[in-house]
Amino acid sequence: MRQTNQTQVTEFLLLGLSENPHTQQLLFILFLGVYLVTVVGNLLLMSLVQVDSLLHTPMYFFLCNLSLADLCFSTSTVPQALVHLLSRKKVISFTRCAAQLLLFLIFGATQCALLAVMSYDRYAAICNPLHYPSIMTWRVCFQLAAGSWTSGILVSVVDTTFTLRLPYRGSNSIAHFFCEAPALLSVASTDTWTAEMAIFLMGVVILLIPVSLILVSYGHIIVTVVRMKSAAGRLKAFSTCGSHLMVVFIFFGSTIVIYMAPKFSKEQKKLMSVFYTMVTPMLNPLIYSLRNKDVKGALRKMAARNFLCRF
Repeated sequence: MRQTNQTQVTEFLLLGLSENPHTQQLLFILFLGVYLVTVVGNLLLMSLVQVDSLLHTPMYFFLCNLSLADLCFSTSTVPQALVHLLSRKKVISFTRCAAQLLLFLIFGATQCALLAVMSYDRYAAICNPLHYPSIMTWRVCFQLAAGSWTSGILVSVVDTTFTLRLPYRGSNSIAHFFCEAPALLSVASTDTWTAEMAIFLMGVVILLIPVSLILVSYGHIIVTVVRMKSAAGRLKAFSTCGSHLMVVFIFFGSTIVIYMAPKFSKEQKKLMSVFYTMVTPMLNPLIYSLRNKDVKGALRKMAARNFLCRF
């Protein structure tokens, strides 16, 4: 599985999370369950937003975009990881690795931008309710969504280009369960400083700036909520904000550690990758939507229509 010093690597060996067969079987069951919940939850949310006119609002428009990004983000890595957990030959071609890296970064970076946009939407709705319809027009919504996807594509192209332009000779063993930029840089056969700096700068753009906007938005929201006269309203708002921020911290915290904190070990970063590649795409539809009374109402209506259609 090793290449000579003069030969460009044509495939990578993904070492995965564990070499123990029993552990791999347990991980397969766990990851399969998480992935199925992710697929069902996000597809259900997108379907509800499409069919229920009451959900045709800016908030659910952005949630629909987030669900699409979540679904594609998880699908870019988890199915292959599941196959490798049951395979003896855990290899991926250079071309497939490049495609996985590109797609993974597109959907991951888009999620970062969408989470920032959604926090701004909530800020406008809660802190400026009278001006909200004029602030979040459908034209603005489409522009913000398009900007999120465009930023995801641009960040992905930059990171992928700087990562794959390096020569990969010698060892092709990657201590990871998918093709992630930091893991690939560790097996490059030349100095990686330029690529690391490019990835770090992209991290500032797509990680630190969005998380700063999210914290500022929720800071204003919390101040507004504290001033509410209704205790029940304050409790509900704090519960919602708390669950949203929990997902944000899991996603951004683990991602920032992997891409911008070199002091952590490879094993620690590999475990953190599990959280933001598998856990947050599963939690997002549950936290942001399925706990919402409007979504629950749409779900009941859909279930009732399907029940009546059988008779």
